[in-house]
Amino acid sequence: MALFFSRALALEPASTVSVQTLSVKLAGKTVAVDVYKPTGPHTGAAILTHGGFRGRKTMAEHAQALAARGVLAVAPDMPCTIDHRCNARATAELVKTLHLTDTLGVSAKRIMLVGFSAGGLSSLLAADTPGVVGYVGLDPYDHLPSNESERMGMVAARRLATPSLLLRAPASSCNAQSVAAPWGTALKSLWRDELIAGATHCDFEAPTDWMCRLACGDTDASRQSRVRQGLLDAAARWLP
Repeated sequence: MALFFSRALALEPASTVSVQTLSVKLAGKTVAVDVYKPTGPHTGAAILTHGGFRGRKTMAEHAQALAARGVLAVAPDMPCTIDHRCNARATAELVKTLHLTDTLGVSAKRIMLVGFSAGGLSSLLAADTPGVVGYVGLDPYDHLPSNESERMGMVAARRLATPSLLLRAPASSCNAQSVAAPWGTALKSLWRDELIAGATHCDFEAPTDWMCRLACGDTDASRQSRVRQGLLDAAARWLP
């Protein structure tokens, strides 16, 4: 992993969080990474991975909420559009960098992975990286061979010992008919598997946009609040 340059971005004056955008080489490609820093000492770090064909800004509100609670939050653009193993390698590189070095200007010994949709799959694949203390899947996706036992996520879920939280929407076309739901029976250290009634796929990224709402359905503030609370609960549990 290589660091190229950085520039500071100012948030509103009342914010207790600062954000810096770095240009970083992950899995052989240069991508933008936003680092949200608490004003005081941080309790650990969270890496937030966006969904397929999305970008790091769709995880910005989750990242800021975590940083406001004292968690160093890192939101990268993924280097590979549909190659989940490539994105898992990129996530693992970020974990190792945060865990072992100060390359990003910050470091953390305890790291939580958070992934939305396809990002939930790539984060799951990286969740056995040393230093990772928890995994959160936000309405995650699994790839779709006809044999469920051969799906990439199911294979990884059966092997994973890292404590895990699943936050899911009911089955729809946007989460491939809740294709990742069987992970709940496969994960060895599942803390909670929460199905949020009436949720759409878009309720799990923050902020979402009109394109997601058009394809997958409208969002609801109360459902989004439950997703956010799940993230904060996980941070309190794994990054005390």
